[in-house]
This record gives sequence, structure tokens and C-alpha cells, in this order.
Amino acid sequence: MRMHSLRAAVTGAGSGIGLATVELMVREGAKVAALDLAPPPAADGVVPVVADVTDQASLDAAAESVADALGGLDVLVCNAGVSSVGSVEENDDDEWHRVLDVNVVGVVRTAKAFLPLLRQSDNAAIVNTASVVSTVGLPRRACYGASKGAVLALTLAMAADHLEDGIRVNCVCPGTVDTPWVARLLSATEDPEAARQALIARQPIGRLGTAEEVAEAIVYLASPAAGYVTGTALAIDGGITGVSVPRR
Repeated sequence: MRMHSLRAAVTGAGSGIGLATVELMVREGAKVAALDLAPPPAADGVVPVVADVTDQASLDAAAESVADALGGLDVLVCNAGVSSVGSVEENDDDEWHRVLDVNVVGVVRTAKAFLPLLRQSDNAAIVNTASVVSTVGLPRRACYGASKGAVLALTLAMAADHLEDGIRVNCVCPGTVDTPWVARLLSATEDPEAARQALIARQPIGRLGTAEEVAEAIVYLASPAAGYVTGTALAIDGGITGVSVPRR
């Protein structure tokens, strides 16, 4: 079991990639604190914790709850995030502040709250959720892409800062994943099915990803199997960043 006896905390754990990560970590032997505004219910190996990544006090309290429930922490997954659609002309200042506050400063606040616990671990790792748009420009993703580009840069800076703490820091860069988040974006379009087919058409591999596939990558980076890996961005994107072959 890749995470036998490890203790983890995952933000954005209420659905999608976060929930899939919690479930996989438990199957791999971890005890997991599932952090969210609406966390999943308690289960064997899962401790629900209400937390708001836009509120440092909320995260500090969550860290105390995690320490009490798990007795410490080995792995932190900073996965909470919000989406945004639009060009620089379409998104106003309030939208930029909203997205950056959750997607970038939310990671900073979360790390700040949990670093004291991670420093006490012999298997400490942080995994941040970036995105394919951290490195690839896609139409009408200016605000979201900027936020996730910042997450990638932040990951590299954190990896350098915490080498002496013995904390590995990496990120995953998912492509378009079939989650409730994507479903909400599609439902806001004039023709959701046509929009879904357009998303599929731009995937070199010919389909959307699954939350479970991204969770596998997160668990790898979080586990001792990746003990020689830090400062890495792992693309889980169906080939968007590395393959340029038009589909027929």
C-alpha cells in the first residue's frame, strides 16, 4: 500500500479530483482529513473538516483539528480552486481578485497553516493542483490561466524554500477532467452537448480525463515512491502539452 500509515490532508475534498484523491489515499492505507466548505461525510479513514481557503483563521483551526484527529501530518494536497471564463476584456477586477484569492493565495494560506505539522514528518510532501493552462494558452481562460500559472511558479518556489525542511513540493497539471466542475461550466453554455464535444475534440487522446486518473498522479507524488521527486509539474492532460497530432 503506497501510503500505508501516512496521514494526509486534502483541500477541495468535497467532489471531483479532491474527493477521488481522498478515496484513493484511504485505499492505499492513509488516514485522510478531507477539507472543504462542504466536506464528505466521515468514513473509515476519512475525517471531514470544514475549512475555507480564503480565511487564514479557518485554515489554522483546521490544522489544529487535523493534528488532534490524526496525530500529525505527512502529506498536504492543495487542491481547492475555482474556475473562470473570459478574456482580459471580459473579466472585471472583482473576478480577478476572487480567482487569485482562492487559487493562489488559498494555496499560500493552506501551506502556512500546515507547514509546522509537515516539518515534524519524515515523509513530508505537498502536492498542489495546477492545470494544463499553467503552460498552455487556451481561449477565454485569461484569469484562470494566470492563477494556475502562478500555482506552478509557487510550487517551484516552495520546493526550493523547503528543501532543508525535508518537504518535497510538486504539482499536477490536469487537462480537461470530467468532473462536476466541468459539468457546471458546460451547463452555462448555449449548447452544453456541443460544448462538451468541442472539449473532447481538442484532446489528442480522444476523451476527457477522469478524476481518478489525476488522483493516481497525486498519490504517486505524495507517496514515498516519489522520494527523489521535488519541484516537478506532472502533466495529466491527454497529450495536450506534448502531442500535436490532429485527430481524424
